Amino acid sequence: MSTKVEATIEDLYKVEGKAELVNGEIILMSPTGGLPGYAGDKIFSSLLEYSELRKSGCPVGDNKAFVVNLPHRRSFSPDAAFYLGTVTMDFFEGAPVFAVEVRSKGDYGPKAERHMAQKRADYFAAGTLVVWDVDLLSEDVVRVYRSSEPERATIYHRGEIAEAEPAVPGWTMTVDELFPEQ
Repeated sequence: MSTKVEATIEDLYKVEGKAELVNGEIILMSPTGGLPGYAGDKIFSSLLEYSELRKSGCPVGDNKAFVVNLPHRRSFSPDAAFYLGTVTMDFFEGAPVFAVEVRSKGDYGPKAERHMAQKRADYFAAGTLVVWDVDLLSEDVVRVYRSSEPERATIYHRGEIAEAEPAVPGWTMTVDELFPEQ
């Protein structure tokens, strides 16, 4: 008989740093490197500009929590997101309509691929419409997954313009913006 106590959202509030609540455990997430952090910030910045022009939605940067009610997952903490719900002092309630996961150094290999595929499935089960898998080391930089076709990605390369339809209507950004000018 297990005596392990499952962590709660209240426990998540006490965590310093980025974390998610999965399978009853607080999963700490390490700080990201420069290039992935830059890309996430650029996406947030572009979403902020879009939101201000449209006077709609809430762009969300890194290290924010979205509380969901899935059997094995109670929260997400994407690298960037777009949210349509009410914004309060508490964690965001419900999934974002658009979530961005930017790969860090440890997000490669078979185990990481399985983890990312499961997380995308969780996003879609929670109500997210579009998930970006951003891989700055690949020629396929932005893979856009949609809840309507969760196994098929639309792929964008450098020199192309990526989108997040239908989650963020009319919003686009060039893939090249994800990389700092050197």
